[in-house]
Amino acid sequence: MPLPPLLQLANVTIRFGGLTAVSEVSATVNERELVGLIGPNGAGKTTLFNMVTGVYQPTEGEIRFAGEPTAGLKPFAITQRGIARTFQNIRLFPSLTVFDNVRVAFHLHLAHDAVHSLTRGPKFQREEVELRERTRELLSIFSLERVQDEPAKSLPYGDQRRLEIIRALATRPKLLLLDEPAAGMNPAEKVELMKLIQFIQEKFQLAILLVEHDMKVVMGICQRIHVLEYGRKIAEGTPAEIRANPAVIAAYLGKEHA
Repeated sequence: MPLPPLLQLANVTIRFGGLTAVSEVSATVNERELVGLIGPNGAGKTTLFNMVTGVYQPTEGEIRFAGEPTAGLKPFAITQRGIARTFQNIRLFPSLTVFDNVRVAFHLHLAHDAVHSLTRGPKFQREEVELRERTRELLSIFSLERVQDEPAKSLPYGDQRRLEIIRALATRPKLLLLDEPAAGMNPAEKVELMKLIQFIQEKFQLAILLVEHDMKVVMGICQRIHVLEYGRKIAEGTPAEIRANPAVIAAYLGKEHA
């Protein structure tokens, strides 16, 4: 018997006043699947991300994660359930060190409460030691331990992207949402990004939903692709099927990608 989807959107719609930003979109992401979400600017991709992560609540329809509805949950509660994201514009704590940018994300799952934090008793000390070890381990996996004491703003652009992804992984997600991670990267950096995304999927055994405009990245690593136009889903399929879809070619890809 097949497993239910990890993420399921059923006829999801959101309106802002008289504007319908996303209309009746149904989509799924399965366990450990790498799925692309593409479409022209203004198609509703980031709005969809914002609904999945609880920034916006759908006007109609339902979003379910791991079989449970997410309606009414705050973003931090959805992150605790296992959904993490990055942003098109990098959102690090620029003046904090690389180490502290990651360490702060680990606090989401700490067991000690405010009393233990204030008294700094044995339980607090044990968890803090474990947290520091896990932070160093995660940074070492991505070869950033060498700059762990540097402020995040001092890193090259590509490393800042990696750090944002590492910080998201520190929340222990089952589903990672990547919002245009290749933005601002040169061709060589994009190739490294593709390898990084595939490495993350395999190493951490998680699902990834990727919004990206670079079709070489999307077609090169995604197993399935959803296509939006004007807030509606116009196609779904494998990269080969999407490349050959006349509606997608006319709306977004153009003949050069067919």
